[in-house]
Amino acid sequence: MRHLLQCGRFSFRLEQRPLVMGILNVTPDSFSDGGRYGTLEFAISHAEEMVRDGIDLIDIGGESTRPGSPSVPVEEELRRVMPAIYALQEVGRALSVDTCKPEVMREAIIAGADMINDINGFRATGAIEAVKDSDCGLCIMHMQGTPQDMQAEPQYADVVAEVIAFLRERIDALLAAGIERERICVDPGLGFGKTVEHNYALLRATRRIEEELGFPVLIGLSRKSMIGAVTGRPVEGRLPGSIAGALAAVAHGAKILRVHDVAETVDALKVWRAATID
Repeated sequence: MRHLLQCGRFSFRLEQRPLVMGILNVTPDSFSDGGRYGTLEFAISHAEEMVRDGIDLIDIGGESTRPGSPSVPVEEELRRVMPAIYALQEVGRALSVDTCKPEVMREAIIAGADMINDINGFRATGAIEAVKDSDCGLCIMHMQGTPQDMQAEPQYADVVAEVIAFLRERIDALLAAGIERERICVDPGLGFGKTVEHNYALLRATRRIEEELGFPVLIGLSRKSMIGAVTGRPVEGRLPGSIAGALAAVAHGAKILRVHDVAETVDALKVWRAATID
């Protein structure tokens, strides 16, 4: 597995420690923070706090993807994310934009986004064309269904094999378009069209996913229902479980962690590394 991830202005070496991607929702209806960072002032303040806490990438999202959430118009998503991209250009960290809309991808890249994080795996018409001529990183995620229906009744014969097959097909599509391998990472999409059992099976299979595909794996389980299902805690009480899940993901080979609680995750990883590296 290669150890370089090219993300626009940033080149990340992945062999020493996992990267931490902090979640910055500029939406009024995200599942975990209820739109607390929906205004530009609060979004900038939170991003600056994440920088102080040791973040590597900031993932800006202008459309909630919680189960059952409706899609928002392109113009509204642009209205939410573009000011944040422009405002955060000088914070010294890679800026990722969490979107599945080619129009938003294109405008975000023009504005200086370093990564496009697509829950739809760049399947939308025009998505690959929107990103292929840039140098931004690309995260391909697996999702069964759409946010509107993905948790209705997710079913797989073999969830790990099927997710790997999907990710391989999307990798091949990006490579066929001339996109460099160094720009690509993959995300099995925990919580996106999966039961609790599916989520933990994929978490345990992180290293297999990396080895079979040959690309770094991003894991996002922070505060998700798979944590609540095990701990019995509501969203606001899932920090300890999220930290445990993050460390489990690293133990299983994850190279990027997408999290809400940056300081706590960064500290946990520092202790983990001190305790495990000879």
